[in-house]
Amino acid sequence: MHAFAYKWRGAAVAVKFGLDTFGDVPLGEDGAQGPAAETIRNVIDEAVLADELGVDAFGIGEHHRADFAISAPDIVLSAIASRTKDITVGTAVTVLSSDDPVRVYERFATLDAVSNGRAEITVGRGSFTESFPLFGFDLSQYEKLFEEKLELFSLLREEDPVTWVGTVRAPLTDQQVYPKTESGRLKAWVGVGGSPESVIRSVRYGIPMALAIIGGNAGRFAPYVDLYKRAQEQLEREPMPLAMHSPGFVADTDELAMEQLYPYQKASTDRIGRERGWAPQSKEQYISEVRHGSLYVGSPETVAKRISEAIKVLGVDRFDLKYANGPMPHDLLMHSIELYATKVIPRVRELLAD
Repeated sequence: MHAFAYKWRGAAVAVKFGLDTFGDVPLGEDGAQGPAAETIRNVIDEAVLADELGVDAFGIGEHHRADFAISAPDIVLSAIASRTKDITVGTAVTVLSSDDPVRVYERFATLDAVSNGRAEITVGRGSFTESFPLFGFDLSQYEKLFEEKLELFSLLREEDPVTWVGTVRAPLTDQQVYPKTESGRLKAWVGVGGSPESVIRSVRYGIPMALAIIGGNAGRFAPYVDLYKRAQEQLEREPMPLAMHSPGFVADTDELAMEQLYPYQKASTDRIGRERGWAPQSKEQYISEVRHGSLYVGSPETVAKRISEAIKVLGVDRFDLKYANGPMPHDLLMHSIELYATKVIPRVRELLAD
């Protein structure tokens, strides 16, 4: 699908549509967690279907825990690139703080070559911290690790010799990094959860912002969008695109979608909640988030209306639906992808045109 232009505050905005997954591992018939290897193969098949149906982009998150299968997204994305033709392949999110920016750049520049220029990367701090002790990083340096590594990553994207000095890795002096991309710059986003500092940092380094809107109405992020636009003007940046990423699920009817997703979404939310001290999710909370928040669940018509409303409120150039939310079976995910591509996206375009 090609970008579709709509009007936002009097200006034309071209919007694209993507899909994201963290590779949630489904449960077997006995209730036990299934094999991660099968989940990885299923994610590849899901991406192939998305490409065949014309979805613009496919993103994979990075995690280092049992409930998510994918710890090396660039490897999975390379497999996807080899079986697809048009879809952009990228991450949602690469945890830059616990990785080395040089190696991150090298891996994704390589993926860009493998995919004939279809690679992108979303860098961020991530909402999970398992990678920090796993790779020997101190969580007390949480902010410093991301700030310094993002600075270095932004220099690497220029594809010139890099000179850089920081405190979290060895310095570089007039260092070339390979391979170079054919386009001259690796496409990248900064994942932002909603702090003003993160918004301004995105603009300062010239890396577009991708808002992770996973709770509450999308409209509450409008002040961050305004800050993003103002910062571009004040820092004299060329206009930068804006993306948003939110969870959801599409089925044939509203009732079926609500019923099918709830046990899986609650299982995932409650499992993470136990780790972080949250109370278990109630059915009322779930329904409220579906109807008024950032959980885009329902029939194609219902999901399309809610997505178009969010796009209009925030003026985004890209909407990514996190289509896997909890240990859902592969067949349900495939049907959701099919409905999103063939019914939701065309309907959103109609609503935006109106």
